Amino acid sequence: MKHVFALVLLVSGCHFVLDPDFLAPPLPPGLVFPDAIAAGHAHTCALVNGGVKCWGSNGNGELGNGSIVDSSVPVPVSGLTSGVHGIAAGSGHTCALVDGSVQCWGANGDGELGNDSTTDSHVPMPVYGLASGAQAIAAGSLHTCALVNGGVQCWGSNSSGQLGNNSTTDSPVPVPVSGLTSGVQAVAAGFAHTCALVNSGVQCWGSNSSGQLGNNSTTDSPVPVPVPGLTSGVQGIAAGFGHTCALINGDVKCWGANDSGQLGNDLDADTIGPRQVSGLIAPGVRAISAGHGHTCALVNGGVQCWGANGNGQLGNSTTAESHEARQVPGLTSGVQAIAVGSDYTCALVNGGVQCWGANGNGQLGNGTTAESHMPVQISGLTSGVQAITAGHGHTCALVNGGVQCWGENDDGELGNDSSALSRVAVPVSGLTSGVQGIAAGTYHTCALVNGGVRCWGYNVNGQVGDTTLGTRRVPVPVFGLASGVQAIAAGYLSTCAVVNGSAQCWGSNSNGQLGIEGEGNSEAPVPVFGLTSAGVRAISTDRFHTCALVNEGVQCWGLNSNGQLGNNSTTNSRLPVSVSGLTSGVQAVATSWYHTCALVNGGVQCWGHNSNGQLGNNSTDDSPVPVPVSGLTSGVQAIAGGAGHTCALVNGGVQCWGWNSNGQLGNDSVVDSVVPVPVYGLTSGVQAIAAGTYHTCALGTDGVQCWGYNGRGQLGNGSTEESHVPVRAR
Repeated sequence: MKHVFALVLLVSGCHFVLDPDFLAPPLPPGLVFPDAIAAGHAHTCALVNGGVKCWGSNGNGELGNGSIVDSSVPVPVSGLTSGVHGIAAGSGHTCALVDGSVQCWGANGDGELGNDSTTDSHVPMPVYGLASGAQAIAAGSLHTCALVNGGVQCWGSNSSGQLGNNSTTDSPVPVPVSGLTSGVQAVAAGFAHTCALVNSGVQCWGSNSSGQLGNNSTTDSPVPVPVPGLTSGVQGIAAGFGHTCALINGDVKCWGANDSGQLGNDLDADTIGPRQVSGLIAPGVRAISAGHGHTCALVNGGVQCWGANGNGQLGNSTTAESHEARQVPGLTSGVQAIAVGSDYTCALVNGGVQCWGANGNGQLGNGTTAESHMPVQISGLTSGVQAITAGHGHTCALVNGGVQCWGENDDGELGNDSSALSRVAVPVSGLTSGVQGIAAGTYHTCALVNGGVRCWGYNVNGQVGDTTLGTRRVPVPVFGLASGVQAIAAGYLSTCAVVNGSAQCWGSNSNGQLGIEGEGNSEAPVPVFGLTSAGVRAISTDRFHTCALVNEGVQCWGLNSNGQLGNNSTTNSRLPVSVSGLTSGVQAVATSWYHTCALVNGGVQCWGHNSNGQLGNNSTDDSPVPVPVSGLTSGVQAIAGGAGHTCALVNGGVQCWGWNSNGQLGNDSVVDSVVPVPVYGLTSGVQAIAAGTYHTCALGTDGVQCWGYNGRGQLGNGSTEESHVPVRAR
């Protein structure tokens, strides 16, 4: 038998019932409180946007992704993409509450999956007889319980009577707990005991070797027994390996095993009845969760923990156990839920998850297997990100050779075979490896894959390039571009690629942005006039014009109403024209709606429209020729342009200028700027930048951060509220 932890649950998750009058901080859309995270022996799961993602140990399939390979980053649970309202994690199994039914997966040697078998399952399986009426779930070591229509049913191991049906016989299907047919408000499952909150009192059953049933004895009980003194006023319960805790009027009492101080009462001895926890900021406790030898509480938006700490599971940067509650440094506000595993802990913090403690199986979810004695952010878009790109209302990231996107999806621009927007990252169908580059247009997206191009999204002008005009909600190959592609660029209604040193474009040609002599659109790539031989190094296209870096100069074509072609005129050109004065030293070019910028010998020069200061030259006058951006004469590493704003990566930091109506400059204001201003908090460590229509993103050492307009979830932080400073995408 494996080591087991002992997990706790309240109405279906692993932190527990709250004072109904407590007003928790608002959760980002897509996360359900308080059942959003669950911690098992060595795996963790999170409820995200109605689906489930898990990480950590997977030897029995407890991650639910159809494999038995451990994962140190979150992976989606197969088939559970919506409708999930609660999750619970046991030693080697996991369960989900799905629209009133229960599904479980993972280890099943004792019938803990409840599907009338003892065979492990690597994907979710329905629990026998629980197709409706389930209100909450709790997973112990080798058994599981559900709150069903006010009563309790349990299944799995029953060696100590933890199923509560007055026997010690295991059951692979749910059996009713004796005497608990109504009035139950919550259920919590430990190693081999179970407890229920019944009419504001507590009743427990199962193993009692350390007094964890709280009835002033150490005798096991196969039926529920009341905990003396806890007959009313209880708001939540938590069951650990051999101990139990109750939340009472904002304070906590615990009983049972205390070999590591997990009762928090300054003693070393077990107790067979409830005792007060020392050091808690009472009456501010809002939730509790218990593990193998430690316990944690959500207190006034922060976290306090006590007990065993050999793996840093108390999160206080030490490994010394504590017999009284101690504050977790750095988590003093914004915490919305907690989940305690065997020897690690996780917290839901402002819509993200942070974990600390043991990590041998990747249960901290931060992409490593090294334990941490203080909270670390789980990986979502915080590791493996290689590139980012931003469209009008969506954003995409190149992650470990695959693509993930978030935000607007009306036209399938997220590539996940749906039209539902997503406020968090979702994988693009079929693009899990081999991707070398990505480009987001206004309503479509493209990827450079093993030397070829695939595109998806809005296609009314042929910008997807598969010779059709139909919207594509999953990636399709671009006609004729199966190899030799070196770079891609996606604009408003057109797309371009550098192919063996030449330029090809497709899609809308309303203003000559394809660079061909004719006026018609093209649903497949066509060569740009004059740019058919080696020499094209990069290309950029946006609303109605396109520019290419040719050798060390720049050539542009298309709309020129504001001088955005940079040839000292405002006359449109369907064929490429040279940008005045830029014949050498150019390292990159970036097109925006009606202006263009170039990275030249470590500095920046811009030209075209300037009503919002997007040229960055301390004026609002248009310029048909390049002008230097104020203060950016050296140290610039990359540039990106949005509808009316521009940003630069400068010595590892980010500076932006121009239009700022939605905070897209990231300087905690909505005031335009005619000169570069630093982005709040991004002064070093940034590796790449991307600008959408009204939002901006940066890739740094700790993941992707975005700012600006967020009405379609394009910031990726689980909300639709705009932000005037960077927020982490997840």
